[in-house]
Amino acid sequence: MKPRIVIIGAGFAGYHAAKTLCRLAGDRAEVVVVNTTDYFLYVPLLPEVATGILEPRRITVSIADSLPNVRLVLGEVDGLDLDNRKVRYADPADRRGEIEYDRLIIAAGSVNKLLPIPGVAEHARGFRGIPEAVFLRDHLTQQLELADASNDQAERDSLCTFVVVGAGYTGTEVAAHGVLYTDLLKKRRPRLRHQRIRWMLLDVADRVLPELDLRLSRTADKVLRQRDVDVRMRLSVEEATMDGVRLTNKEFVPTQTLVWCVGVRPDPMVDGLGLKTEKGRLVVDEYLNVPGHPDVFACGDAAAVPDLTRPGEVTPMTAQHAERQGRQAARNVAATFGKGERKRYVHKDLGFVVDLGGKQAAANPLQIPLAGLPAKVVTRGYHLLSMPGNRARTASDWLFDAALARQTTNLAVIPAVDVPLETASPERTRRHQ
Repeated sequence: MKPRIVIIGAGFAGYHAAKTLCRLAGDRAEVVVVNTTDYFLYVPLLPEVATGILEPRRITVSIADSLPNVRLVLGEVDGLDLDNRKVRYADPADRRGEIEYDRLIIAAGSVNKLLPIPGVAEHARGFRGIPEAVFLRDHLTQQLELADASNDQAERDSLCTFVVVGAGYTGTEVAAHGVLYTDLLKKRRPRLRHQRIRWMLLDVADRVLPELDLRLSRTADKVLRQRDVDVRMRLSVEEATMDGVRLTNKEFVPTQTLVWCVGVRPDPMVDGLGLKTEKGRLVVDEYLNVPGHPDVFACGDAAAVPDLTRPGEVTPMTAQHAERQGRQAARNVAATFGKGERKRYVHKDLGFVVDLGGKQAAANPLQIPLAGLPAKVVTRGYHLLSMPGNRARTASDWLFDAALARQTTNLAVIPAVDVPLETASPERTRRHQ
C-alpha cells in the first residue's frame, strides 16, 4: 500500500504543502487534506470582497479543481492518537471519523485573537473569512441605508460611525478600503450630502502597521488621514455596548459598527493535541519537525518555527512565512521517503505590500520603498502571482471596477449571529479542551 501523508488544514501552509507533495510524491504516496471547507482562501484580498470590488468566489480556490490528486476530507480535527498514528475528526454532519497516517503535517492556522474586554465578544465582528467579509459589506451598505431613512441626527451619526480596532495589516486595509466604500454609498444618497461619515482606526501601538517597515507605516498613515480617517494610536476599546464603545481615554463613541482586527492566535485545536506548545503554537525544530515525533511536522500559524535570522525568536504569523513553511515541510516529508534531503527553514524577507484602496498602496519589494500608483501596480501584480487560481477572474473584476460603477446592493444573506467574533464555536472549543 502507498504511504499516506495527512495534512491538517488548507490555509497558506497546508495548501502549499499539499501542492508541493503532489509534485514530489507523484504516485508514490497518498496525500490527504483534512479541512473544514473545500477551498483555499486567499485572505489578503478579503477587504476587496468586503467593499464590493471582488466577488467572494474570486479568492476561493477549489481544492478538488486545483489539486486533483489530493483526497479531501471535510471535517474539524479534534484529536490525535500519536501512538497509533490516527487523526480524529468530526465531519459537517457531526459524525465522528478517524484516518490513519504515515506522515502528518499540522497546518491548522489561526483564529481571531480575543481580549478580556467587556462587550467585545457580543458586539464586535472579526475579519478572517468569507462570511465575515460578506457580512461587513452588507452591514456597511445597510448602515448608510438606515441613515438615509432616518430624520434623527444623533441616530444618523451613530449609524455613520465605523470603528476598527487594530492598525496592523488587516485593520489598516479594512479602514482604507472601507472609507472609500462608504463615501461611494454616500454620494448615491442625496439626503446624506451633508452627513459626516466617520471612520476611526485604533491601536495601542505607537504607529500604524507597527510590524512593518517605518516607511510603509508613514505612507499608510498619510493616506488614511488624507481620507479623513480618525487614526488614534496608543488607544483602544475599554468597553463595547449596543450603543457604542468606550475608549481607554474614557471617551464614548456612539456607533453600531465595531470591527475587531487586533491579530490572531493559533487554532484552539492545537492545545488539545497533547504536544508541547509555546504561546499556543506547536514547538518544532528548524526542520519543522515536532521533537520526539519524527513522523509529525507542523508549519504556519500553528507552529512556533525558530527564526534562524533572529536567534532565540520564532517566525511571525504571516502568510509569507506560512506559504514557505508549507513548501519546506512538504520537502522534508518527501525526504523521509528518500526524495531529496531535508533542509532547515530559513526565510529572507522580500518585502511587503499593503493595498490602501483606490490608486493607493504601500510596498517595499526587495526593500525598495514605493507609494501611490507604482506601489499599487506592484501590489496587484504580487497578489495575482501569489494566488494559486482564479487569476483571470480576479483581474477581470479589477478591470470592471475601474471601468464601471460598483454594485452596492445589500444581499442580507448572512445574519450577525452567524459571524460571532469567536471563530471557534463553543462545541468545538470544548472538544479541544
